[in-house]
Amino acid sequence: MDKKIIWGITLRELLIVLAFYIVSAFFYHLTVWLSVIDVRKESSSLFGLYAFIDGGALQYGIFFLFTIPIWWFLFVYLKSSKLWERLVLHFVFLPVFIFGSQKVYYMISEALGWFHLEGSSAVWDLYIPGLFYLIQFGIFHAYEHYRENQRKLKMEGELKQAALKSELAAIKAQLNPHFLYNVFNTINASVPPKQEQTRRLIATLSDLFRYQLKASKAEWVSLKEELEFVKKYLELEKARFEERLNIEINVPESLYAEKIPPMLLQPLVENSVKHGISNELKGGKISISIFKEGEKLKFEIADTGAGVKDKESIFGKGVGLTNTRLRLQKMYQSQLEILDNEPQGLKIRFAL
Repeated sequence: MDKKIIWGITLRELLIVLAFYIVSAFFYHLTVWLSVIDVRKESSSLFGLYAFIDGGALQYGIFFLFTIPIWWFLFVYLKSSKLWERLVLHFVFLPVFIFGSQKVYYMISEALGWFHLEGSSAVWDLYIPGLFYLIQFGIFHAYEHYRENQRKLKMEGELKQAALKSELAAIKAQLNPHFLYNVFNTINASVPPKQEQTRRLIATLSDLFRYQLKASKAEWVSLKEELEFVKKYLELEKARFEERLNIEINVPESLYAEKIPPMLLQPLVENSVKHGISNELKGGKISISIFKEGEKLKFEIADTGAGVKDKESIFGKGVGLTNTRLRLQKMYQSQLEILDNEPQGLKIRFAL
């Protein structure tokens, strides 16, 4: 019942809306029946499909058909727009709904030879659609607010659990970090002077670990710090792949002071190396591009590997990419996009 079937609507929600229309149509039919029963010579039927359609279901069915495109435009197409902007649009859609539904209802009624209000009484076929429009869209907006509030409450609960886990992880990481630093220094000192490349790689690995410990305690770091960390990681990968790995970083220095969550880029870069470049005999290129667009800081990590047809499947190939997507969704309300790169490979894109 809670499975989404179209436009984010669940079967339960669709059935509730249909029930709302059926009940509204019946009470309108009942009201009309009670208002005219005393002036009719013969008794009219309250129940029966024909009487129900003629007495209210046809008109409310037309309301429903007019509601669908308006609802889609306001709650799906303009979902990310500000609330006041969508509310203003009701001044445009309300007269369209009122006069449009009345016109269609009268045309169908006359074609079928059914009765409809005429003269001054026809004003009710303007007032009732207007009132119904305000009631139903008032309910839709209230329900949207309720769902958003529930989503935030759920997210807050998940964030509290994540924060607790992060705090425990940070405590564990702080138990004796100097032990690992000393181990790196001991290994580095034991390497013969002739193996300078090895000594440098060990020192780089030590720097990576030091940054990870720092990241476990910080909520934000500068873009410059994060890029330096990624560069050190790529330096280690470069030693492994040698000429098979080419690296291109396009980031203006004017953005270096921007604050971003720590350890955000490395899992994405690692995914490009592991699943994009490592499987290619000739290797390839990893490119990192970061730029500002309006108030958004946009990130693109691209590789020239073989690419993947089923983009969703790559989230099951490693923990880093999946965790980064969940982190962006739950903590920063940002979506991780997986696109095809040109001329080949994959491109990962997101914005903060």
